This record gives sequence, C-alpha cells and structure tokens, in this order.
Amino acid sequence: MSSVALLKSMFQAAVDAALPSICVPRHLPPRPKGRTVIIGAGKASGAMAKALEDAWEGPLEGLVVTRYGYRVPMERLDVVEAAHPVPDAAGRDAARRIYDLVQGLTKDDLVLCLISGGGSALLALPAEGVSLEDKQAVNKALLKSGATISEMNTVRKHLSAIKGGRLAAAASPAKVIALMISDVPGDDPSIIASGPTVPDPSTNKDALGIIEKYKIDVPASVLTRLKTADETPKPGDSRLAAVENVMIATPQASLEAAAAVARKAGVKPVILGDSIEGESRDVALVHAGIARQCAIRGQPEVPPCVLISGGETTITLKGKGKGGRNTEFLLALAIALDGMPGIYALAGDTDGIDGSEDNAGAIITPDTLLRAEKAGLNAKAMLADNDPWTFFRGIGDLLVTGPTLTNVNDFRAVLIEKH
Repeated sequence: MSSVALLKSMFQAAVDAALPSICVPRHLPPRPKGRTVIIGAGKASGAMAKALEDAWEGPLEGLVVTRYGYRVPMERLDVVEAAHPVPDAAGRDAARRIYDLVQGLTKDDLVLCLISGGGSALLALPAEGVSLEDKQAVNKALLKSGATISEMNTVRKHLSAIKGGRLAAAASPAKVIALMISDVPGDDPSIIASGPTVPDPSTNKDALGIIEKYKIDVPASVLTRLKTADETPKPGDSRLAAVENVMIATPQASLEAAAAVARKAGVKPVILGDSIEGESRDVALVHAGIARQCAIRGQPEVPPCVLISGGETTITLKGKGKGGRNTEFLLALAIALDGMPGIYALAGDTDGIDGSEDNAGAIITPDTLLRAEKAGLNAKAMLADNDPWTFFRGIGDLLVTGPTLTNVNDFRAVLIEKH
C-alpha cells in the first residue's frame, strides 16, 4: 500500500468509527410508558435519526435539523436542513418547532435528543431581545476572530433561548436522554452544539469577557442582553434532574481506529492527542518539528511511523482566500517541512467539509512545493492570504469525500517513511 493510500485508509477508518448506523442502536433506552419524542441538531443528526428510526420498535414523533446537503430520507421523523456555520431563518424556524415539541410533556414521556457538531449554528433560536440578524453578525465575527470552539459556544449559549440547558429545562419533567457525537476537544458535553441539554457553568460575564478579549464588534442588543438577562440553567438545577447525556462517539475512538489501520500496515502509530487546539499554522510547526525528530533521531518513534492527532484548530482570517483549518494546517506544514524526503500528511474534517468549500481536507507529499512551483503557485504568499484551497486545487491534492454524515472533528496524520 502506498503512503497516500494508507493515509486515506486511516481517515476512512476514523470516519467509519463514528458512523451513526453503528453508534446509535447500541445506546437506545427501553420504550417509555408515554410518548417518545425525537429532537436533534447537528451535521450527523439526520443520519442519527435514521439509525434510531430503523432500530426503534414502537411509535415515534419528532424533528431534527441538519446542514444543507445532509438530509437522510425517513418515514416517521421530519428532517429540516438549515445553514452552517452562520445560522439562517430555516434554522431559527426549526429550532422553534423543536422547542414547541417538548412543551407539555409528563414524567412518563421520553425525549431522545440527537446532538452532534454543528448543532450550535443549526439551533438558531435567539433569546428575547436578540434578532436572527444579530446572531448572524456575532457568528461571523466569532468565526473570524480566532476564538476557540469553547469560547464561541460560550457566547452563543447566552444569546440563545434553547442552548446552555434551556431545551432540557423546557422538556421537564420528561426523561431526557441526549445521544452525543463529540466534535470538541475534551468531549465536554456542555460545549457540543452549545449544550442544549447540559447545565451551563459559564455566565453572561464570561461571554462579555470573550467579546472583549477578541475585540469583537457586536450589535447593541447583544451587549444589553449579556448585561441584563437571566442566566442559563446551572449545575444542580432541578429542571435537569431527569437528564442523561451519553457520549456515543468520540475523536479518541476514531484516532484509535486509524491507529489500528496503521499498525496492520506495519507502521507504528503515535497518537499526539485528541484535543489539540491553537492556530492551524502554529500547530503545523509543532507537527513538523516532531516529524523531523522522528526522521532524523528516531524519537519519539523510529520510522516507519505516523503521527496522529485530533481536535479543532482555528484560523485568524487576515487574507481573502478560500479554505479551512485543515488545508491551512497542511499548507503551513508543507512550508515547514520544505520538501523533506519521506514525509507525507493528510488532514481533514471528519464531517467531509473543511471551511468554505466542498473538500474534507487535502494531502501533502515530499514534492508538494516543487509541483506547486511548477504550477506557478507561491505557497508562502497563499498561506498569508488564507488561500490553501486554491493552492491544493492547483496541484490536484484536495481530499473530497462529500458529506460523511458524522462529525468527530479534525483528523491529522503525518507519515514518516523508513529511510
């Protein structure tokens, strides 16, 4: 198997380990005495709902909202598509319907909440005094700021009528079981989709601090809300006493699945971590340094070996190019490695979409920079312009999978061949 083929097989194994068709059925609870209401949001929620519908014996009702292009045909449940990462009216209207579905339930009823990454933008029900346009403006500013996913979701929770535990509180006294596919560093359930079923330890003051930290220009209504509004439900809130949050797929499990593929191919896997954060180009420099140490010193592992990592890096947008955090990571990695022989890499978003375009990520090889130069592409200039998608398209090395219908965040693998 070639190095590129091995990297692609590892990426596919990481995706397959988090497929809802495998993860959802094994975590389903017994049927309740009363109604079973299905709600959910996220890039994987459509596939999660399909897996549930196929496995559930008994009546079902409900609605999930997913990203445009991620719809899965179903017979008993409704699926609505909406915009991500900046919310739209379809997401707002779907969130309102979901909120209404959990009203008036009893302790004999069961709410199954299907949550995955992307749910924060898709559950776009603004809090009182905040408009959809206000939320759109804040989302766009956050995405450009370089804030971490935890910081972004802290702000989003406090501008929402449904996030930060408010959805579960509205369903009380019904039993609520949230099945979650984690896309966040550390698998913190309060961060995934901004935790609609999870008590929120953060405060309005925390959200204001993040806005100030990144010097984000927000509408006056947002500042008013954060300075005067009531708080999200906190740990110990009695309305959330009947809530159970279950992690059914995680980045770590996907990294381990990829590691097994490498091991079977005779390549030693080194998992660097499942929760790596920071600027994409800075994370690339660290990975390049470790790869060089392996190639030259045989540390921390003797080649052939592969460095595997997950998490969610960020980009502080300064240019006008196209791309996402994984392609930016790879372009910075290629520049740092400078054509070093025997080192290959793949990075991609496990949901199949990296940033603004239609690719999951890309691939680099030892001759990436040489081929780019022959094609008239200036790697350093394109990195400065945040234009990695155009770079990799120009040399034919984009990784295009289409929607995978799951989401356990970023996958990175740097392969160091034996000398």
